[in-house]
Amino acid sequence: MSAPLKPGETSARGKWIAGTIVIVYALITMIPLVWIVATSFKSPPASISYPPQVLFTPTLEGYVNLFTTRSRQTPEYIESLGPPKTWYDALVRERNMVITGPSRFADRYFNSVIIGFGSTFLAVFLGTLAAYAFSRFRVPIKDDLLFFILSTRMMPPVAVAIPIFLMYRELGLSDTHAGMILLYTAVNLSLAVWLLKGFVDEIPREYEEAAVVDGYTRVQAFLKVVLPQMRAGIAATAIFCLIFSWNEYAFALLLTSGTAQTAPPFIPIIIGEGGLDWPAVAAGTTLFLLPVVFFTVILRNQLLRGITFGAVRR
Repeated sequence: MSAPLKPGETSARGKWIAGTIVIVYALITMIPLVWIVATSFKSPPASISYPPQVLFTPTLEGYVNLFTTRSRQTPEYIESLGPPKTWYDALVRERNMVITGPSRFADRYFNSVIIGFGSTFLAVFLGTLAAYAFSRFRVPIKDDLLFFILSTRMMPPVAVAIPIFLMYRELGLSDTHAGMILLYTAVNLSLAVWLLKGFVDEIPREYEEAAVVDGYTRVQAFLKVVLPQMRAGIAATAIFCLIFSWNEYAFALLLTSGTAQTAPPFIPIIIGEGGLDWPAVAAGTTLFLLPVVFFTVILRNQLLRGITFGAVRR
């Protein structure tokens, strides 16, 4: 007979079943991502074939189409150009097209990086200060203020889209990086304050009091005692804020058109000769996923601790 289980302990069979469920769930949720990545390496005919092709000859045509603009020409004109100078030029000529210049995807992608990471930094920075103030100081009508801050997160973007559009037009913030960073910061700030306040509440006040007794000022105690113990919470909050800013579509579609347009409203309008270029769309989606994936992987240890609120329990 096996030894009796201790309170709270899981049997080996229970662990095996739980592990199997987690693995199956992970595989199922990864199927769409794997299919998107696979589609980015297909040719346009293979991407729309029926039944769908699981085994195919990989090609970089989707990525070439994503970063270039092309024009269809007659075979006689293409022959008059002479041999192709690059591999991607030869790839395009197989479709009776020539490259006329770069596309706008690189600029839109760079805009996403600036706006996404810029707004995330501001939201986490301001949220950390506000969360510390709400947790450590006596703030009048604190509960009402916290509820008001949280309620701004509940408001759907479409409800305030038109007022924000009119306000931005008057202030000259339409289609600007600063305008989008400020807007995403304002939207993410409520989430940052609420998440980070929970982490500050977990840190015993005695740590700061001991630091003050040792001669530290309030600011020094915050920077050297509280802030290091908030790393897990800051990492988790930063990931959630970045995901919103990186994926946001409604505001980006309404408030930007050229200079500050991000990748989400640009990727769906990638049109190829004869219809939607699905390999190019899949290539843009694949590249769009990478920064968030890398950012999450880098902070994965802090994230796992942060989402369980167990970073500073004593």
